[in-house]
Parts: sequence; structure tokens; C-alpha cells
Amino acid sequence: MSAVDQGLAREYFEMHGFLVRQHRKYAVAAREKTADEEIDLIVFNPDAVPESRLVNFELTSEDVRSVRRAIVAVKGWHTDVFSPALLKNPDTLRFVEKDTLKEAERVIGGAGPLLKLLVIPGLPATQSLKQESIEVLKSRGVDGVLSFRTILLDLIAHIETNKNYQKSDLLQVLRLLKNYDLIKEQQLELFGSKRRKKPARD
Repeated sequence: MSAVDQGLAREYFEMHGFLVRQHRKYAVAAREKTADEEIDLIVFNPDAVPESRLVNFELTSEDVRSVRRAIVAVKGWHTDVFSPALLKNPDTLRFVEKDTLKEAERVIGGAGPLLKLLVIPGLPATQSLKQESIEVLKSRGVDGVLSFRTILLDLIAHIETNKNYQKSDLLQVLRLLKNYDLIKEQQLELFGSKRRKKPARD
């Protein structure tokens, strides 16, 4: 997972009022990760109701605001095709294992459920594969998935071009792209994206 992927997730949660802890700053390559090294982010929302629970599995920003405490795994599979087979790798969802959750509980404390959230590029487009992936994720203990598309659209919508985000390189880059009309906020398409046909000439 790149620092950019994790940075986007962190900026997103902080923008929504979460206190965010990045649990480790180093990468593990030559050995198996320990329980605490499986944690990417631990997030806490002081404004959410402690007993609140998620309604949807595919999270919107409105759903995220109801989260009180969560452990977050960020998977930047931007070049892979997401499928149920990708989830069969035993290392993919180790962040929901008992020892990892115990470590997260020790760090965050507090009351209410500790949700397990997964940040991914997105679920499969095919309905059958999408439903199968959701069932696999739920059976492994994941409480919800948040897509990078949702994160980026929300960050872009909240960034103001007349502000200097000098304390965040990521937000500053998004601000510059938005300022020079290289990215735009998502617009509602009332009549679809099909172009009108030009009338035939006589």
C-alpha cells in the first residue's frame, strides 16, 4: 500500500471530523507482520453516537459520519481487477483477526462497536461477482467497504480553490488541479451522456 493511498484515506476521515491514528510508519517485507502491523488506520468520531451501526455495506460519506470507532485497512489494488478470488489470499483480510482487533481495542478504548472497514478501488461491476464478494467480505468479518472514488469525489467537492492547503501536499495538489479546471466536481446528468444527433443535411 502506497503512502498516497493511506494519505487519501486519512485526509478523508479527518475532513469528516474523525481523530485518526496511523498505527505504523514503516513497511514490513522480510518477515510476517505482527498484529499491530496489520493496522493501517484507527479512526474515532467523537460526534457519532456510540451505539450507532452501519446500514449499508457499500459506504457513502453519509454512512461514514455515523461511524464511532473503526479499524481501517487500505488496499490500493488500482491495477488489479477486484474479484472474490482476490480475497482468498489469507493475508488480504488479516486486519479482522482476533489479535489485531485486540490491539486496536487497546489503542482506541471507548465504548461501542469497533467496526472493520476496508478501503478499496471498488467492488466488481458484475452483479453476481459483486454479491459474491460482499458475502465473502461479510463472512470474514468486514463491516463495510469504502471506495477510492467516494473518497476522491468527496475531497474534491470540499476543497476550496481560494484556500492554501500548505499543511497537506495531497489536498494542495487536488486544489491546484481543481483551480486550473483539470478536475471538476461531479455533476448531475439529467438526460444521460448521449450526444444529440446532428440533423442530416439536405
